Amino acid sequence: MKKSIFTFIAIITLFNYSVAQKTLNKTEIEVAMTKALDWQEAHPIFSLAPTDWTNGAYYTGVARAHKITNDQKYIAALKNYGFLNKWKTFRRTYHADDVAISYSYLYLEMNGGRKNFIDIEPTKNFLDTHLYVPNHWTDGSDTSTMDRTILWWWCDALFMAPPVLNLYAKLTDQPKYLDQMHKYYVESYNQLYDKEEHLFARDMRFVWKGTDKDLKEPNGEKIFWSRGNGWVIAGLALILDDMPKDYKHRAFYEELYKEMADKLLKIQPKSGLWHPSLLCPETFSHGEVSGSGFNTFALAWGINNGLLKKSTYLPAVKKAWKALAECQHEDGMIGWVQNIGGQPDPASYNSWQNYGTGAFLLAGSEILQLED
Repeated sequence: MKKSIFTFIAIITLFNYSVAQKTLNKTEIEVAMTKALDWQEAHPIFSLAPTDWTNGAYYTGVARAHKITNDQKYIAALKNYGFLNKWKTFRRTYHADDVAISYSYLYLEMNGGRKNFIDIEPTKNFLDTHLYVPNHWTDGSDTSTMDRTILWWWCDALFMAPPVLNLYAKLTDQPKYLDQMHKYYVESYNQLYDKEEHLFARDMRFVWKGTDKDLKEPNGEKIFWSRGNGWVIAGLALILDDMPKDYKHRAFYEELYKEMADKLLKIQPKSGLWHPSLLCPETFSHGEVSGSGFNTFALAWGINNGLLKKSTYLPAVKKAWKALAECQHEDGMIGWVQNIGGQPDPASYNSWQNYGTGAFLLAGSEILQLED
């Protein structure tokens, strides 16, 4: 009799432990996020300039973390960095990467900026030049490298510029910026989106043309980069979050988002993290944090906003967050981040980049809103 009672108690204990393991501990998530912020602020990095795309991606994560937590540490980081940058973009006004930093400026202007503290004029000047002044990409004449014949010729661009344009249109109540965004977004979609795989090629090097020169993975599959697709689907979540519900082209973005989400769910590895190469995970024997962080943010956003079925996607998001959290070092550093590049490459326990921290903050901020 005693043995039966002890067996019953053991089963109940194991059951309760299992349930607890599957429950998101939001206090722990907030602590992990602030540790990541503190570490990254103490270890600034940029590849080209303080206003480059790496910091644009990082401070987008900081902005979203503030939006959800209302923690003043995040708003202070945003204000300090923007002030030091004098609210400037980077210099290549034809290059989508160089306006990514403006997402944080516009967020501040709309959420807690003091009057006359934030200068959005540099962002306006960049966007007007980027969209309306002809250059060798918008006119389709640059075929020198990777067929750069459209403005946003690489899939990363769909995270860098469109969310900024979308937010600027919302702030200024000027739908013309949304319409221009849609024009150039569709150009990228038509050139880089694989309608069979529901994934984006990073650029024209990886688009299959049906010839012997097509680049392939060792297993014969097409090459789809995890972070490249993470850029796109995270950008879609940001766009949809601020896009008017009645915008005439909104259905296009919702459908694309759901197609990509379905694909990412189907190919998520058991470990929780997507590997650098999505269709040939065996190329690299480990998961990668930046692509996985962006994917996790986007999937959690879809659950929170009713575009994805909770019962289907929540287990995947929980599994991904658990794996992401395990990549954080004790001091707050986020490891297992692939270095700057344009195709699948390895990462390691000690590899980090600020955009990896941004992806971690994006994922954590959206997961904080999930209901178990």
